[in-house]
Amino acid sequence: MSKNILTRGHSRALTRHHRLAVAGVAALGAAAIGFSAVPSNASPATTAEAAPTAKVAYSTEPIQGVKASVTDQLAGSSVKIEQIAAKKEAADRATAEKKAAAAAAEAKAEKARQAEEAAGRAAERAEVKQAAPQKTYSDTLDGWIRESLAIMKKHGIPGSYEGIHRNVMRESSGNPKAINLWDINAQNGIPSKGLLQVIPPTFEAYHVPGTPKDIYDPVANITAACNYAADKYGTMDNVDSAY
Repeated sequence: MSKNILTRGHSRALTRHHRLAVAGVAALGAAAIGFSAVPSNASPATTAEAAPTAKVAYSTEPIQGVKASVTDQLAGSSVKIEQIAAKKEAADRATAEKKAAAAAAEAKAEKARQAEEAAGRAAERAEVKQAAPQKTYSDTLDGWIRESLAIMKKHGIPGSYEGIHRNVMRESSGNPKAINLWDINAQNGIPSKGLLQVIPPTFEAYHVPGTPKDIYDPVANITAACNYAADKYGTMDNVDSAY
């Protein structure tokens, strides 16, 4: 009989022990399941419920301190551009007017200068004629050549009537107002002029005192040309073509 009691008591003890073991196993299993549901790289805190996201408040009120819209600013820029363009146009117009006024003044001064020079040449020629010998020469090609020869002789410039006449007829056909407007000198802005077709720089350099400083004056033109020919070729007699 005692054997059976021991058996039952032992049976009840095992049963209680087993229940405790089963409960422990169940608890461990639940915990394992809970951990397995959490990602390996997450902390235990991630298993808690996520906090609600804060809402961003948007305002429809205009920003304080902004006094003009983009459209207004663009309009202001357009006005400034127009103002700048208007000022530039006014400045350009003023500059053009100044240039025109300066050109007009320069032209007027040049005209006055030419008139003064012409008057001076006339006076000089009158003085030359008054100081010259009483012998007179005809106002023809013959008289111009003879008067030039007399002045050339006084200044030691060689040349003969024939040499001068021959070159005059070839160069200008005896026209004291002849001017060449097509050759290289004309293209360079210094056309040949007068009886012996002298360019202005040559006339200025070889002008002979006692004759007018007028390139179209026949006597002055012949004398200066002969002075140049004597310097370059020995005498006008040695010239048989353009020189």
